[in-house]
Amino acid sequence: MNRKIYFCGSIRAGCQDRELYLRMIEKLQSYGQVLTEHVFYNIKDPSMDGMIPNPVTGKVKSDKEIHDGDVTWLDESSVVVAEVTQPSLGVGYEIGRAVNMNKKILCLFRSADTDKHLSCMIQGAHNDSTFIVKHYKEEEVPAILKEFFDKL
Repeated sequence: MNRKIYFCGSIRAGCQDRELYLRMIEKLQSYGQVLTEHVFYNIKDPSMDGMIPNPVTGKVKSDKEIHDGDVTWLDESSVVVAEVTQPSLGVGYEIGRAVNMNKKILCLFRSADTDKHLSCMIQGAHNDSTFIVKHYKEEEVPAILKEFFDKL
């Protein structure tokens, strides 16, 4: 399978969701290569506080290195899956770039598990074809992913 998946979720503000992100990445791997999986494995240690070490040097990457690398992976991807429950400027930026690149996008929001409200800019972009927004509970993720990827 040649499909390349760009998974994004809040890193600096969403550290409490790290384990959820890792479970989602595991499920996504059955649909293709998750280009960003190592980002979430690298931040598994809460003491890292969103800092991402360079896999070769072990040094923390600069903001510019993170941005440029992520945009390259985004460009290489065929689809974007975004966990959007934790508000994140970075995830919003990635979604906006993905829209501009004409990527198929799935946004997942845990409305039942939070008192937060999804941004109108994300919910309002839902169009049932290239931009899908799903309110979910974690146990529903496998079925949501299957439906999304079956339609590609």
